[in-house]
Amino acid sequence: MRVLLVGAGGVGTAITRIAARRAFFEAMVVADYDPARAETAVAALGDDGRFVAAAVDAGDETAVTALLARHRCDVLLNATDPRFVMPLFRAARAAGATYLDMAMSLSHPHPDRPHEECGVKLGDEQFAQAAAWQSEGALALVGMGVEPGLSDVFARYAADELFDEIEEIGVRDGANLTVDGYDFAPSFSIWTTIEECLNPPVVYEAGRGWFTTAPFSEPEVFDFPEGIGEVECVNVEHEEVLLVPRWIDARRVTFKYGLGREFIETLKTLSLLGLDRTEPVTVPSAGGPVAVSPRDVVAACLPDPATLGERMHGKTCAGTWVRGSKEGAPREVYLYHVVDNQWSMTEYGCQAVVWQTAVNPVVALELLAAGTWSGAGVLGPEVFPARPFLDLLTAYGSPWGMREQ
Repeated sequence: MRVLLVGAGGVGTAITRIAARRAFFEAMVVADYDPARAETAVAALGDDGRFVAAAVDAGDETAVTALLARHRCDVLLNATDPRFVMPLFRAARAAGATYLDMAMSLSHPHPDRPHEECGVKLGDEQFAQAAAWQSEGALALVGMGVEPGLSDVFARYAADELFDEIEEIGVRDGANLTVDGYDFAPSFSIWTTIEECLNPPVVYEAGRGWFTTAPFSEPEVFDFPEGIGEVECVNVEHEEVLLVPRWIDARRVTFKYGLGREFIETLKTLSLLGLDRTEPVTVPSAGGPVAVSPRDVVAACLPDPATLGERMHGKTCAGTWVRGSKEGAPREVYLYHVVDNQWSMTEYGCQAVVWQTAVNPVVALELLAAGTWSGAGVLGPEVFPARPFLDLLTAYGSPWGMREQ
């Protein structure tokens, strides 16, 4: 397997450090718009000749296709923000490469009823091309991070091994992370966080299908394991709700994120001021008027999440809560994966949130390389057998857990 990794930020760098300990691939080209970031990620790996750095604009499909051909890469792993899903998705297909990402194509709210009806849903653009990928025998594995990704694997495991009937699958994410010296310092890309938190959340119900609610709706307190404790969680737009019902029979599917009241109020303020917008606005500068995206300005004003590891303390938890029945008796479980920031920094030099996101696509790549996972079309993680993934994740030194509720 020869991999083109596009994106050498926090998650991309963590991917290289995790992959460097595995032997399943022949080469990994680490490409970024900023060549210095790609070179830094590769240099940190020492003399591992499998890794090389390259410069590429993720939005330039022709350049990405050419880079895939130049290095004879048969897989494109997308570690950029969701803006670049579609150009990279199309470039992989043009090059005849397997495609893997950790998110999906962007949504667009319903023009008249944004908090009741879906407009363009997450992944719609990709699923519109599913028949073409399948007819070509090509695979696009979408939503293969931690959430979405591992959370979907948990859903498949629950459906196959733990339940006969499922009432609800609810992804629940929470943490007790703190960052020394900052009152507001998101541990993940603020661009992506704004996108998913301020868009209308999507809920799935059998018989009704997908529908939307207002941002931060249906608050609930969820008790997270391994000392994290109770965190208030709210509805947030997320890919699992669009993926899980396509392949798993459940009467309801939700995603709730433990954001915290202060974080929610900050996001609301950004939206109120228009600073969540991606459309450029014109501002004065020393060289004359310049068009800039307000959301990009917000991201530039905040610390890079990848650099916060030394200041961070605590744990992050990603998991899937499932309620249903087994052999006629009611059952409720929480399948989860916890990463302690002190462990991930000591072991890999990566903060917990980006490391937890990064480990899952590497596990998936190894399963694809071995032929344990295979398929054609545009597919989510829940299509594939869960047990091999969970066993391999444990073998990577990062076990998962299950709690009977």
